[in-house]
Amino acid sequence: MTSSRSSAVDYMMSISHSISAGDNIVHRLGREIVDGRHAPGDRLPDEATMLKRYGVSRTALREAYSKLTAKGMIIARPKVGTSVRPSSDWNMLDADVLTWHLQTRPLAGVAKDLYALRRMLEPGAAAMAATARTEAELQKIEDAYKQMQATSTYEAELVEADLRFHVAILNATHNHFIGAFSSLIHAAMISTFEVSWRGAEVSVFKQERLVQHGDVLEAIRAQDADLARLRMERLLDDSIEDASEVLGQHVKGSR
Repeated sequence: MTSSRSSAVDYMMSISHSISAGDNIVHRLGREIVDGRHAPGDRLPDEATMLKRYGVSRTALREAYSKLTAKGMIIARPKVGTSVRPSSDWNMLDADVLTWHLQTRPLAGVAKDLYALRRMLEPGAAAMAATARTEAELQKIEDAYKQMQATSTYEAELVEADLRFHVAILNATHNHFIGAFSSLIHAAMISTFEVSWRGAEVSVFKQERLVQHGDVLEAIRAQDADLARLRMERLLDDSIEDASEVLGQHVKGSR
């Protein structure tokens, strides 16, 4: 579990730009908010206290506040100060916010919520892809699947190929809103893909999961929307069970 969290965080940080003083405070304060040191509704310390605590300039602090405000995490009110907003207001599609959750929260909780999102999104996306995909898009899905087969004994390569498989299906819907989730899937799902494949290894279902991915591919190839939806549902449900093997709790409770 630790390696899953570490590689997921490493990946997320690798896609970030160079960190300025303001960005550094964004990451420090963002993590503190997510881990509860500054709880929703709490008012942040006054500016002088924050400047001393973090050892930055007023400009850097204000830059950090501006970015956290844009992420929906804090709000400034005249004569009141800056307060932490309810977690329901946080932009969970933001790569930084997601990274802070992976760094500070139990992976099981993050996995549960991500699987719930995938369970709502991906079966419908597979159905749409079955009728909307082009031959070039079908080839991308097939190439990713073949890479999964070829790298099944190498966890990192298998996870990357699996990510490409699911992202290719999302992109093949030709729906810009669904396609936009591909960046979330690629950046955020790496940890849960790892634990699900590790669970499949433990429960001796790894080969079966590979076959299930192939079944999804064949339904999309046949342009059978209903079958593609059903096969993706089964794949996700079984993957949730696999993740539970590693995380030690019933992630499937998110269904």
